[in-house]
Amino acid sequence: MPFDAIFMTALAGELRDKLTGGKVDKLYQPARDEAVLHMRAGRDNVRLLLSASPAHPRAQLTHVPRENPETPPMFCMLLRKHFTGARLLEVTQPSMERLLDFRFETLDELGDRVERRLVLECIGRKSNLIMLDGAGRVTDCMRRADGDLSVKRPVMPGLYYQPPQPTGRLDPSTMGAAELRAFVLANAPEGDGQDEWLLDSFNGLSPLIARELLFQGEGSREGLAQRLEQLMDRLRSRDFVPTVLIKDGKPMDFTFQPVLQYGPKVELKRYPTFSALLDDFYEQKEAQERVKQRGQDFIRSVTQARNRTAKKIVNQEGDLAKTADRERLRQFGDIITTNLHLLSKGQGVLRAQNYYDPTCTEVDIPLDPLLSPQQNAAKYYRDYKKAQKAEEMLSIQLEKNRIELDYLDSVLQMIALSEGDKDLQEIRQELMDNGYLKQHKKKMTAKGKQKIVHAKPMEFRSSAGLTILVGKNNSQNDRLTLKDADKRDLWLHAQKLHGSHVILKTGGVGPDERSLAEAAMLAAWFSQGRESGQVPVDYTPVKVVKKPAGAKPGFVIYHTYRTLYVTPSEELVRTLRSGK
Repeated sequence: MPFDAIFMTALAGELRDKLTGGKVDKLYQPARDEAVLHMRAGRDNVRLLLSASPAHPRAQLTHVPRENPETPPMFCMLLRKHFTGARLLEVTQPSMERLLDFRFETLDELGDRVERRLVLECIGRKSNLIMLDGAGRVTDCMRRADGDLSVKRPVMPGLYYQPPQPTGRLDPSTMGAAELRAFVLANAPEGDGQDEWLLDSFNGLSPLIARELLFQGEGSREGLAQRLEQLMDRLRSRDFVPTVLIKDGKPMDFTFQPVLQYGPKVELKRYPTFSALLDDFYEQKEAQERVKQRGQDFIRSVTQARNRTAKKIVNQEGDLAKTADRERLRQFGDIITTNLHLLSKGQGVLRAQNYYDPTCTEVDIPLDPLLSPQQNAAKYYRDYKKAQKAEEMLSIQLEKNRIELDYLDSVLQMIALSEGDKDLQEIRQELMDNGYLKQHKKKMTAKGKQKIVHAKPMEFRSSAGLTILVGKNNSQNDRLTLKDADKRDLWLHAQKLHGSHVILKTGGVGPDERSLAEAAMLAAWFSQGRESGQVPVDYTPVKVVKKPAGAKPGFVIYHTYRTLYVTPSEELVRTLRSGK
């Protein structure tokens, strides 16, 4: 992603304007490489996300809720010790570097005012968040790099902080217009290859912006020099436009200015702030990645169980198909019995009239030469009985395995909807209860009672102000539909697709059409039909939804219902959730 130094400059200005002078109230570490600072800035309460993720490093203000672990990591405890109550003095960025330095003033153990710093380095897989004391020594960091791992720049507690090594490329923001122009005209190639030359020559540019300069400069050195000068003017005047590039309805990139190189194939969506842009761009992507990382162990187990069950079904369907011709076995036994007088021991084939055929054509019936005619007839009868019994057993097993496959597919779908550790713990417990995972030692409360984790369903608010609840796993779906929902509420579910149970809280009053359509859209979005253009969604009063005895978690039946056809919309999902 083009999180280049110019984008960071734009973002740093936004953070500087909003946060300077703000006070840190609380600190959390929701993930190994993320820290969130709850701050009071002016009259607003804001959350500053500092991410050292190798894939998505960044700093931003965020409105996306993040679930925190029950036990805070040691790095989080150190953050709380040194930065709770601290006041932000300034946010600085070395010229054309992907690095932000947050300088705070706080009180030490003796009550004296001291300075502390948080340095966020957004440099790919080497990204890091580093705590420094007033003298510039490392207090701790998210990723420690000792001398063995990083000979050039060790980052360890107690050592003095050293900025990343310079790349050796030029800083275009420090070059005068004439100097920059002369350098481009003297060194840049003509036509293709200008974007690679820009990346090799100058610091702080992303491939996207290098391609855009090439495109707008139309391949000439003169055009390239002119566009690069304009980019530096934009940088100095802070003339930035938070922009997301959308292709086929999905965000593909983001940047700080309009991008024209893709033409009409790509839509440009502007945002009011860079933080709002990053929230939208990364919310779903990072939620899925966190779930994948934290639930990797049992996702693998569920997938293996699902694939084994699917293979069983294929084999059993093949065996069942073979039993479909069992009547022919009985008929052959009858024909042999009728023609015993024509048979002798050692005969390999009986050719006789098939009186089960309306035309009475002749049929060749294979015989075992080692068996007597009576024994051959008995063998066909036995094979008939065996096929009949096999059909009964295979039908039972197939139904059982299809239910299991359906359940495991629903579990995988619900894992994708999980938003944090509590959701995953609930799914893990569900799998243990159903024998798919080994039982772990259950956590106990201080009073010696078993600790049960119950995550809350997702909550939305319709345009008319009605509450809409969405389950995130099978156990939660059962609890939401069968226990928590009022019998007069409406229950919604994507038709014949795995997905969440959705409850539209009506209080016994008929809902307005728009609220009903919004609830149906949520049922479609949180289902396998998310990518479809039109999804049928069934809705019915909660009171008619029943769970059969012994059914798998999340499985219910209903007979009276109506159906709405809706189009899933990610933008509407965000709007309904923010309307809580």
